[in-house]
Amino acid sequence: MSLHLAIRASCRTGASAFRSASLAELSAALRNGASLSELAQLPIICDGRPALLGDWFTLSGDGSDGRIICDGDFSRVHFLGAGMHHGEIRVTGNVGRHAGEGMSGGRLLIDGSAGDWLACGMAGGEVIVGGNAGDNAAAALPGHPQGMTGGLVIIHGSAGDLAGSRMRRGLLAIGGDSGAATGFELRAGTVIVAGQAGPHTGLGMRRGSVVLLTPSHEPELPPAGLPPTFHRGSLWRPAFLPLLGRQLSLAGFAAGEHLTARTLWQQWHGDSLCGGRGEVLLPGKP
Repeated sequence: MSLHLAIRASCRTGASAFRSASLAELSAALRNGASLSELAQLPIICDGRPALLGDWFTLSGDGSDGRIICDGDFSRVHFLGAGMHHGEIRVTGNVGRHAGEGMSGGRLLIDGSAGDWLACGMAGGEVIVGGNAGDNAAAALPGHPQGMTGGLVIIHGSAGDLAGSRMRRGLLAIGGDSGAATGFELRAGTVIVAGQAGPHTGLGMRRGSVVLLTPSHEPELPPAGLPPTFHRGSLWRPAFLPLLGRQLSLAGFAAGEHLTARTLWQQWHGDSLCGGRGEVLLPGKP
């Protein structure tokens, strides 16, 4: 039976609704086999003050099947799924900041949208967002040399600025538009954007691939937003793109079929100020 979480309208102690809650310790408690009564006594932080999980959330079920279902709008709840190793968490609405931070396994499914720092520092597992995501999706935490190092992140909507910043490995797929500096200082891994990418795409990237699925009107010219430190490369068919396309299509990413088509791709090398071993790919002339 799954464990169901829902936010109380008011605290059991009589306080009004909270503005911000951190569930950073929930994944560890479940991993250690905590019972329902023990989970209700789990220390959390609400509005910067210590509280208990059961004071602000109703709990039902037992989580014996390894699944947690968060019913309703969790946009004020942060660090949900942080440090997750296995199992599955589903959010039927929106979720707050740092969801899936440091995940190494399991699945985090968000039916709505996610806040900033989604899957930052993620090492494995899957994060799938039905709506949009904020800034720094699959990116590095402040002061950390690398962001996502493995796993799969799918955002069916749009993403904010610095998506995939300092990624080291893994796959980030964005079904809509992305903000400024997508793939900023990319170390390795792949970022796919089905919509329009913002300015400074790939700025400072060292290796890895940023794949833009929206074709340019002039494939011979740099796509809008690409830094001037990139230079045009070959027009070819990278063998890895159909493999990624099949993986993404199986995961429900609608734009994955564009990667399996026999299309020539225009390669742009960069960032030349950082070695020039990264690449930005976009569809070339048929």
